Amino acid sequence: MPDSLDQWLAAKTPDTRTLEGHFIRLEKLDPTRHGDELWLALQGPGSDPKLWDYLPYGPFNERPAFDAWLQNHAASRDPHFYTVIDQPSGAAQGLISLMCIVPEHGRIEIGHVTFGAPMQRSPKSTEAVYLLAKEAFALGNRRLEWKCNNDNARSKRTAVRLGYTYEGVFRQHMVVKGKNRDTTWYSIISTEWPAIAAGFEKWLALDNQPKSGQIKSLEECRASAV
Repeated sequence: MPDSLDQWLAAKTPDTRTLEGHFIRLEKLDPTRHGDELWLALQGPGSDPKLWDYLPYGPFNERPAFDAWLQNHAASRDPHFYTVIDQPSGAAQGLISLMCIVPEHGRIEIGHVTFGAPMQRSPKSTEAVYLLAKEAFALGNRRLEWKCNNDNARSKRTAVRLGYTYEGVFRQHMVVKGKNRDTTWYSIISTEWPAIAAGFEKWLALDNQPKSGQIKSLEECRASAV
């Protein structure tokens, strides 16, 4: 059932506060402080060769182009970019944003997910999405979106794992890097969020994340939270 609008006001827009988690924190993107580490994480030795396949930019073979890209991101208000900081080391390891920000309708999206190899398939990547989703609903949004290229099987699997609901495909939605993009849409709505959030919190709990690896999957934690 849709949530009641009797008490609802327009959502707030994201600000520059740092969002703290167990494994990572999200800081407002600052190219001066984060640039060197992001260059290493996203373009250095050991970086993910498939990272840029479905992003509308990159890869960057030269540092000046990368720095200009970061500066543009930092200046943007929509998308609103965060740097993902590894808590133990303090190193910047990725980027993520809140975007398509429509406060009057309470609609927002998590996008521009650009995680370095050390973050992928780890609690850090899941916690980054959790922290932004938590912030999105705390700001008063009613709907959180996830969109990706329909050919991007990895992103589609991720959306389902994170608890998003599949909504359909927009055919011939965009042209990206000279190629057609059919876009797959997913969402979480505000009435679903409490149970999904509880699942995230169970999965991210330190007793579920020993050094040997997770005990229960995110799907199992979410199911037990319903």
